[in-house]
Amino acid sequence: MCGLFDMRIATLITNTDDSAFARAHPDDGEKFAALIAEARPDWITVPYWVCRDEFPSDIASFDGVMITGSPASVLAGLPWMLQLEDLIREMIAARQPLFGACFGHQMIAKALGASIIPNPLGWAHGRLDLRRVAQAPWSGPEPWFSLYGSHSEQVGDVPQGARVLFEGQGCLVAGFELNGTVFTVQHHPEMTHGFITDLVEEYADEVGQAVTISARASLAQPADRGLFADELARFFDYASAHRAE
Repeated sequence: MCGLFDMRIATLITNTDDSAFARAHPDDGEKFAALIAEARPDWITVPYWVCRDEFPSDIASFDGVMITGSPASVLAGLPWMLQLEDLIREMIAARQPLFGACFGHQMIAKALGASIIPNPLGWAHGRLDLRRVAQAPWSGPEPWFSLYGSHSEQVGDVPQGARVLFEGQGCLVAGFELNGTVFTVQHHPEMTHGFITDLVEEYADEVGQAVTISARASLAQPADRGLFADELARFFDYASAHRAE
């Protein structure tokens, strides 16, 4: 399937994990490139490791931007995080098409003044269900779908001017949109079944036995990665077409 035109998208990588586990798997630049390629194989993604102070010199030269997940907390206030917040506000003001997943979702919300809180249910881990509570112009028809996820913090309130699109168990702001040019989700659409299966075992000691058992059971069915890849591509198509409005 083709979009309106071939796009060039910056992937801002926030994943600070440099463990042997991380090095044994594709990095987030590769994961998000593969996700986009499922729906738009001709689009180009360019990775920037913003968590290592590697920022694009001209973000406006890109047709869109994606911000990845991370084991880091958006509340840490590290210098690269503060620089990213400023860049997010600049992109939103310029109506640059912007997507954020997990840490990216939270950082966009924080940059807009929303609170970040602990997940009231503890760890959300494994294959997680999302309920669509509102339709955006690029939304699919599915009232429910699932994505892989792993987080213990989440957005606590709706950013000013934004509209909630998804809710999850114990997570009332699991995704939102703003002005047709910002789209977020709390979960990890870029994760494959193989990766989340390995991650559940890698995190077993950290999250505890009960969470691990539940996560393992949730992986009996695959997530709706392809559906979300299509939805993400439609978002960039729409946001690019309406950027000047």
